[in-house]
Amino acid sequence: MQKRIRIAAFALAAAISVLGCSAQADQTTDKIKATLQSRLGVDGGDIKSISKAPMAGLYEVNLGTQIIYSDANGDYVLTGDLVDTKAHRNLTEARLAELNKVDFSKLPLENAVKVVKGNGKRQMAVFSDPNCPYCHQLESTLKSIDNVTVYTFLYPVLSEDSTTKSKSIWCSADRAKAWESWMIDRKAPTAAGTCNTAAIDSNLKLGAKMNVTGTPTVILADGTRLPGAVSADRLESALGAVR
Repeated sequence: MQKRIRIAAFALAAAISVLGCSAQADQTTDKIKATLQSRLGVDGGDIKSISKAPMAGLYEVNLGTQIIYSDANGDYVLTGDLVDTKAHRNLTEARLAELNKVDFSKLPLENAVKVVKGNGKRQMAVFSDPNCPYCHQLESTLKSIDNVTVYTFLYPVLSEDSTTKSKSIWCSADRAKAWESWMIDRKAPTAAGTCNTAAIDSNLKLGAKMNVTGTPTVILADGTRLPGAVSADRLESALGAVR
């Protein structure tokens, strides 16, 4: 009986210890958040999460599109990449990719322009603005990528003309053809953008929710993001790594 009591007491003490550590961690992260809000004018909603960084004494502050680092009091802040010199790995980049991973299966693909290349077995999504020069560059790159289905979410964020062109492309009889004609051959879409363009409004809301702050933003089938006009080699390698 005494042995059982001792075991129960040990288990209770261990549980209290874990709860104490958790409470202490919560107090620290709450303090950091409050300090950054008051001193830097950071909105509480902009801070998505705060957790311990791989480097002792540092805390990772997730701002959605950026990770910064703070000490335990919020007195000092570091911006930039944290690099593991042993593994030659950019920890900040890897962590941001992990935090911003997308559930591809939940993307509303019906709101995207679908282009099938070859057998179309591989899949990727792109948030793209029709007037974005880097988006044009990516479309040229995609000409050399085969056996892939590309779902382009029209994401007009650069100008009013971007919205006009997006609506015209969406209202075209052949959206894929209208999109590629403009992005690759610079043949402006001619359809009147008077059809139901609610999909474009939905895309803008979805992109904001997913922290899509630049175009193009590529999303692979495993949820990995590739920001910017990635090269053909990098894109092919990334597509091949998807399992």
